[in-house]
Amino acid sequence: MLEPFQSEIDRKRKMARRKKQGLVEDLFEIGAKLPWQVGVALAIGTFVLFHLLASLPLIPVATSNLQGFSQSIGTSVGRQLLVTISSFLQYIVPFGLLLGVGVSLLRRRRHQQLHDEVSQNPTRSALENVTWQEFEGIVAESFRQKGYRVTLRGGNGPDGGVDVELHMGHDKYLVQCKQWKVFRVGVATVRELYGVMVAERAVGGFVVTSGTFTDEALAFTMGREIHLVDATALLKMIAPTRTAPVESPETPIPACPKCGSPMVRREAKKGSNTGGVFWGCSRFPACRGIRN
Repeated sequence: MLEPFQSEIDRKRKMARRKKQGLVEDLFEIGAKLPWQVGVALAIGTFVLFHLLASLPLIPVATSNLQGFSQSIGTSVGRQLLVTISSFLQYIVPFGLLLGVGVSLLRRRRHQQLHDEVSQNPTRSALENVTWQEFEGIVAESFRQKGYRVTLRGGNGPDGGVDVELHMGHDKYLVQCKQWKVFRVGVATVRELYGVMVAERAVGGFVVTSGTFTDEALAFTMGREIHLVDATALLKMIAPTRTAPVESPETPIPACPKCGSPMVRREAKKGSNTGGVFWGCSRFPACRGIRN
């Protein structure tokens, strides 16, 4: 059976469309990809910077001699150009960044809602009855609740490129999502992701599907840091309280003191308690509740 793939022509067209984007669109994408706190801080910082530049006094033109006049008019025109451009950018740049931050927050909220809906009905049909964009959002939220820092990169299509970028500490991971209802994900997709991992020096990768994988795809991952997550494994990630084994009575799972969600064991990676074990909220970083 032939495996669906994205043609090189489609890739070039998408790259061409990206190049034609304007300043506001570029700023929107930057704001959407940054953590919202960073995006807001950057918007405030750029406004202050360009506002100060727009408030610079103009330089009068010296008329005492011809040489002085020539140099003075050049400096004056340069200052006028800087002030004029800054007077526009002091509003355009923060607006584009804040617009991206706002849309990102709304998207994040939508992903949380979709994740919660699937966790209440952890079935394969629940994964198949959403759009491919929503499927990517559910996958992103699943990794976010596992403690990863998540950036949606977007493959710009149901079959294109790396969809999600993950960070855990200094380690980088790449995720490719395949919401295929008929085809099984084959080795070509896994091999493609591995090539991108090597090029971007990622320490690991995930291929996540609402279906299953071929035997060739499973064999290719042997000895490589690529994890294949099929529908069953993804549903376990989304609804761990329904599928995870119950711990012994000696080590009951406590509830988060802030939101009441189940907690998971974590190990401190930095600070004075490096190596120490503690309970952290399973909804981190949305909730930062901890217990000793």
